[in-house]
Amino acid sequence: MRGTFQFVTDTATLCLYDLASLKHRVEEPSDWWSLPEDELAEVNAGHCLFFNLGADGLYEVTWSVDISDTANEVQETQGVQVFYLQVPSGNVFLGAAEDVSGGDLEPDESCDGITLPLQPGNYACLVSREGNHISMSIKPSAQGHNILDSLIRV
Repeated sequence: MRGTFQFVTDTATLCLYDLASLKHRVEEPSDWWSLPEDELAEVNAGHCLFFNLGADGLYEVTWSVDISDTANEVQETQGVQVFYLQVPSGNVFLGAAEDVSGGDLEPDESCDGITLPLQPGNYACLVSREGNHISMSIKPSAQGHNILDSLIRV
């Protein structure tokens, strides 16, 4: 699977997560993730990936899912960062972080983003950026959590 979409953000952040992973956040305020310690805790647990972009605006995302690759170890290369994600239900949202679960809402068809149907399991997300274009490749992985000291910046 592969594709391209555009989204507008006024929180300067893109997110990727399985809706089931953040069910515990639905009733919290919609900006719960704006607290760095909450954001980092969910990222390290593998529940969500928040990609801080540094500026609001219009972005284009080119994405691919490579399920033919069995959980091989993935390594960072120049300009490409690797992060890990747990996918318990297979209902994965990729879009503006202002649409993340919270405030009694979850992403739907009115959101700038896409829903990816993935097989449950762990995934590696390889991401790079050039200007307002973000490239993302999602592959099966043995690892499903991150060990980060700071927020993700791309």
